[in-house]
Amino acid sequence: MEKFEIEKTFINNLIIIKSKKFEDERGYFFESYNFLEFKKFGINLNFVQDNHSKSKKGVLRGLHFQRKHPQGKLIRVIKGKIFDVAVDLRKKSETFGKWFGLILSEENSLQFYIPPEFAHGFLSLQDDTEVIYKCSDYYYPEYDSGIIWNDETLNINWPLEQIDKLIISEKDKNLPKFIDYKEFFIE
Repeated sequence: MEKFEIEKTFINNLIIIKSKKFEDERGYFFESYNFLEFKKFGINLNFVQDNHSKSKKGVLRGLHFQRKHPQGKLIRVIKGKIFDVAVDLRKKSETFGKWFGLILSEENSLQFYIPPEFAHGFLSLQDDTEVIYKCSDYYYPEYDSGIIWNDETLNINWPLEQIDKLIISEKDKNLPKFIDYKEFFIE
């Protein structure tokens, strides 16, 4: 019996993961991560940092990436619901500048694997939404970077019709546009 089902997206290496869930009258149990199992479908990273955020409905975080020490991320929602987005920033990729988004929620228990060299962001669709994610490298504030969430070139279809009030940090409101980057990553 497989512990995980995977679904590949149209962007190479961007993967949706569903854990085998065991439910009974007590509740449920599932394995959310297993290095050996994940390695079978191409996720061969050592995750070194876990992050946890809590957001009100309407909070939009992103689109973030690190210019040096790019982070691969394994994202899941433990409470609430988000629209999660990854943007391919790999210059040699056929899908450079393309985005993929999906709903992650407590109910669907999906996980989203985003490789290094992607920008990442999400929109909280419920109050008190909690997101946890593993990172393949540490956070370095000096290399923190991002792209404005409503960039016309990327044209991300955020589900804003579900939101009464959009809440964005000052930092994220002032991120540059996609076309303003000469180089996304520092060697």
